[in-house]
Amino acid sequence: MNQQELNLQQRKAAIEQRLIETGEKERLLEYLRQKLVESGWKDELKNYCKELIRNKGLDRITVADLVEELKPRARATVPPKAKEELLARIKNFIENNP
Repeated sequence: MNQQELNLQQRKAAIEQRLIETGEKERLLEYLRQKLVESGWKDELKNYCKELIRNKGLDRITVADLVEELKPRARATVPPKAKEELLARIKNFIENNP
């Protein structure tokens, strides 16, 4: 790992720590949960999960298998507007909490 990568990791860790200490991380998570529910993302993923269980059979699928199947789809289907708004809130936090 070079110095630049190390500096980046340290900066990310410092930001994460500030987010936690100020309670902003929890507010951001709640905001994201709300946006995902409002957009129908949660219901869509829940229905996809049910479909996977029906297709593979309840006896032949584990929670780990479900997570492995759901994770890429979940990340890929987060509404762009929710991502943009969340990133804007994080950027605002960083700019106002040096």
